[in-house]
Amino acid sequence: MSARKYFGTDGVRGKVGEAPITPEVVMHLGFAAGEVLSKEAPPGSHAAVLIGKDTRISGYLLESALQAGLAAAGVDVWLAGPMPTPAISYLTRALRLSAGVVISASHNPYDDNGIKFFGANGHKLPDEVERRIEERLDAPMHCKPSAQLGKARRVLDADGRYIEFCKSTFPTDRDLRGMKIVVDAANGAAYHVAGPVLHELGAEVIEVGNHPDGININAGCGATHPGFLAAKVVEHGADIGLALDGDGDRLIMVDATGRIYDGDQLLYVIARNRKLEGRLDGGVVGTVMTNFGMEQALGRLGIPFARSSVGDRYVLELLMARGWTLGGEGSGHIVCLDKHTTGDGLISGLQVLNALAISGESLADACRDLSLLPQVLINVPMRRGFDLKGDPSVAPALADIEQRLAGRGRVLLRPSGTEPVVRVMVEGEEEGRVRGLAEELAAVIGKVATP
Repeated sequence: MSARKYFGTDGVRGKVGEAPITPEVVMHLGFAAGEVLSKEAPPGSHAAVLIGKDTRISGYLLESALQAGLAAAGVDVWLAGPMPTPAISYLTRALRLSAGVVISASHNPYDDNGIKFFGANGHKLPDEVERRIEERLDAPMHCKPSAQLGKARRVLDADGRYIEFCKSTFPTDRDLRGMKIVVDAANGAAYHVAGPVLHELGAEVIEVGNHPDGININAGCGATHPGFLAAKVVEHGADIGLALDGDGDRLIMVDATGRIYDGDQLLYVIARNRKLEGRLDGGVVGTVMTNFGMEQALGRLGIPFARSSVGDRYVLELLMARGWTLGGEGSGHIVCLDKHTTGDGLISGLQVLNALAISGESLADACRDLSLLPQVLINVPMRRGFDLKGDPSVAPALADIEQRLAGRGRVLLRPSGTEPVVRVMVEGEEEGRVRGLAEELAAVIGKVATP
């Protein structure tokens, strides 16, 4: 299949005001998606689509444009307002709708935004459906006759429905009484649901990053800035802390000492507990970025491990192909298919808390047999159209670094699917050497890739 023009690994994303994140393109995107979805609606009925968003100020603008495009295609629209991405996945299934749409740029700064789609089954749209939407997006837009236009309604109890769903994934014979938990919602989409979920399960909850103003999403807080949570956990003498990202699908955790645990470590805690309890279906899926130390630790437990391409959609695809239920990424995307159809930061956090409650261990105890190798990741700005594989200076530099690692480390280069950068990752045994090699390779790429 040819390269996609608009869709990346996580929908359509970019800087607000620049194509494709403009009112005109987003309205046309809504129409194109509506045309594709309408073909699958039962005869004589309208397709119906749920729209949710995070707390970016541009969400108001893009929500209206998307709604207009869908209505013009004859699609009914249900508006959920600010809700986590996984909440839209759940509500799309619960309300028996044709699709769900999330307006969010996840962990990116506030002046980025994006559009991502879920199918009626709660999974992200297959590549083939996104391809059909792209093809329709390049064709002229028109408007259905007035009698065939879509209508709009607001889902008034979206937050309550999602809170109850999250709670339902935690054992009914267990609660969080006696725990003091700090939760950082990144001033994002989970600002009004993360605290209530933990509180209603019995925890004493301290909420931070829960006062969005349209601009402060992910700003010095949340899963991309876990140091903020670490300081708050220590300041409040809490037992543990959970940090989400702007759209609520990533999770990073902090223990009582302020130590930070990434997605690889949290995935290991969940997998280890399920293995010991006899509840693990098959193995675990990571990505090409997953720390090799994680693979080794799982192997010692007798847990099969497989790597997918980077992106939770590819983790999910491999899980479904293998018939497994547990996978994730170091960034904090964790998929528990026995609990939800997509990655969910809150639900993942509840699975970690449940594992610790069963074992009576701290996070540090649960991770004592997991030793992560030093891994350095550098993002190098990349101009549009740069050919990473075809540039003549990149391959020799990459080969040189790999030769110097001599089989005692890994190098990975990949263009980001969500940002205009090349991600340079080097992993090895000595952190100082690994950092030096990563910086050396990043400098070579920067000379030819940077705008």
